[in-house]
Amino acid sequence: MGKIGFVYAGQGSQVVGMGKSFYDNYQVARDVFDNIDLDIDIKKLCFEGPLEELSKTSNTQPCMVAVAVVATKLLKENGVVPDYVAGLSLGEYSALNASGVLDDQMAINLVRFRGQAMERAAVGIESKMIAIIGLNRELLNEAVDEASNLGVVSIANYNCPGQLVIGGEANAVNKASELALEKGARRAIPLNTSGPFHTRLLVPASLELKEKFASVEFKEMKIPVVFNSSAKELEADESVAKMLEKQVMSSVYFEDSVRYMIANGVDTIIEIGPGKVLSGFIRKIDKTIKTYQVEDQTSLEKTLAGLKGE
Repeated sequence: MGKIGFVYAGQGSQVVGMGKSFYDNYQVARDVFDNIDLDIDIKKLCFEGPLEELSKTSNTQPCMVAVAVVATKLLKENGVVPDYVAGLSLGEYSALNASGVLDDQMAINLVRFRGQAMERAAVGIESKMIAIIGLNRELLNEAVDEASNLGVVSIANYNCPGQLVIGGEANAVNKASELALEKGARRAIPLNTSGPFHTRLLVPASLELKEKFASVEFKEMKIPVVFNSSAKELEADESVAKMLEKQVMSSVYFEDSVRYMIANGVDTIIEIGPGKVLSGFIRKIDKTIKTYQVEDQTSLEKTLAGLKGE
């Protein structure tokens, strides 16, 4: 067997009830959920919702990380440890937790703060994010350049071949989307997000994070993390704090990150978190990669059985 990669789901994958079957069946999950010290009730939000509350950026992020922390521990208890980790946007914090850089409570605290900083940065901006289906990067970059005289617009997510996300100020994003369709995109799907994430409009959030990180202890990295904004491991002149400051206002290179893992021998990837969004991206990136997904007791058991070849 080759190497295993873990990828952690991002915002938009959250569902009411996430983490509950872990909590009901495993002591390690109760230990995590019962000991989270935060200004919101993570357990109630995850298990009972309502979805509207769970989907607020500053609530979604710590809830997603809490569930990811538990799933990672359960896999480890069963002898499944990754060779590489990565996460989509907020999932990068779960990856850093899996890698040993952030302890459980710190990872959850930081994404709560990050979500609040992102919400503050988005106030008063008429923003939009649109998924562009069926157009290559070069042509979408042309569309974005042509529309940027109307305001801030850029490619926020490079998810997989044929699926890119643009974000920024609404008028510029709408124009770029029209141009993308003219250049041959099959569809343009507006996303239900509360801000222009991963664009330079999030600079204020990046600055807040920079200040916050000054008092955070980033521990030694035990498992290589493939970072969103570079699609590779940390280089000698970089720091985790700098990468996280950059990430919130820079493009997420998910496709490139997966390709980096594959180039380094990963042939099995486990998606951690609700849903199968990332597994879908991975299949479009390279169909030969074996994908599994862990979000609850059933999917955990299925994944463990699959890894054993049952």
